[in-house]
Amino acid sequence: MLHVYWAFSCLRNVSIALAISIVWSAPLSAELAALTDDDLSEVDGAGIGFVMEDFAFSHGHDPSEGKVFRISGVTDSDGNPVTINVNQMYIARSGSDYGAVLDGVNLGRLDNPYEIDLLNGDDIGLSGKGVLEIAAPRMVDVAQGYDCLDPAALQGSGTCSSRPADAGFLAGERPDLGVELEINDLGQAQTHFNVHAASAVFDGSYIRLWGEDTRMAAEFRLNFYTPALEVSTCAVSDSACTSKMTMSDFKLELALGNTFQPLYIGADNLTGGLTFQIDQMTTDYLANIDTAGQSDGSAQGDIAYAFYDDYYSNPDYRSNISVDNIDIGGTSLGSAKVEGILIQYLDVRFRDLEP
Repeated sequence: MLHVYWAFSCLRNVSIALAISIVWSAPLSAELAALTDDDLSEVDGAGIGFVMEDFAFSHGHDPSEGKVFRISGVTDSDGNPVTINVNQMYIARSGSDYGAVLDGVNLGRLDNPYEIDLLNGDDIGLSGKGVLEIAAPRMVDVAQGYDCLDPAALQGSGTCSSRPADAGFLAGERPDLGVELEINDLGQAQTHFNVHAASAVFDGSYIRLWGEDTRMAAEFRLNFYTPALEVSTCAVSDSACTSKMTMSDFKLELALGNTFQPLYIGADNLTGGLTFQIDQMTTDYLANIDTAGQSDGSAQGDIAYAFYDDYYSNPDYRSNISVDNIDIGGTSLGSAKVEGILIQYLDVRFRDLEP
C-alpha cells in the first residue's frame, strides 16, 4: 500500500490537501467496473481536505459595469413575471462593513480543513454501505477551542476550532457573509430583502449521503453561529438602515435525520417536486416495552428500552435555536430560545401552484 500526500496552491487563495491510497499488484492491469455498496463500504481513504486562505468573494448586479446577477423564471400569484436582481453577494474578512471592505479571510486550516470523505458505513452504524460525507471543520475539546459566538474569543473558551481575527491573526477564520436582493414585480413597488451575518462559524456541520433501497438517504447537521445576524429591507444595506431586524448572538444547531431514521431526499412521483421526508421511527422488540414505557424484563425488552432511552436523551439527535437579543427597528424584544427539538416525522413536498 502506497500512501501519497499531495498539497498545492490553486488560484492564489486556495490551498488543497489530498490524501490518496494506491494499491500496487503485479502484473499491472485494470478495467473500469461498477462498484456496489459492499465494495464502497470497504473504502477507507483519507479523502480530500481543502483550505481557502486569504479568500474573498464578491459579485453583484450592475449593468453599467457589465455585471448581471439575476434570478428569473419566477411569477407572482397573478402570473406576472418577478425579476430578482442579486445586487450583492459576498464572503469577506470579519469587519467588512456590509461587504464594502473586501479583505481576505481564511476558511479552515490544514489541521482542521473542510473535507470530502468516503466513509465506511460499518463504522457509523450503516452496515455494508459506502457513505459520502461533506464536512466543515470539526468541533474540538474546550482546551483547544474557542467560543463559537464571541468575535474576540480566546483559546480555551469553547468547542469551535475556527479562530477569530485579532491583532496577531488579522485574517481570522470567521467570515462575514451577505446577500442583497432587489425584487421587481410588475405593477408593484420595488422591494428589497437583505441578509448579513458577521463573523460566521459553521464548525461541526456536515451532510452524509448514501443509498437506501431506491431512495437517497441523508444525515444532515447544520451549525451556524454569528454574533450578529441582520435582516433588512433597505435599498442600501449599511449602518444607517433602520428598517431591519438584528439578532444578537444567533445560534442554530439543526439535526435532520440519522443512521437509523434518515432524511430521504427525492422527487414526488406525481408532481416531480422536491421532497424531504423522515419516516416514523421503528425498532425491533417494540412489543417488549410495557405500557409504562419500561422493559418487560426480557432480553428483547432491555434492548428496546436501551434504544429508546438513547433516542430520547442523546443531544446529537436534537436541534436548538437561540438568540440573545432581537432588535426590530431600534426596539429590543429580548431573548428567545427553543431547545431540544426532536424531529420524529417529516414530510415536506414542493410543487408548482400553477394549474
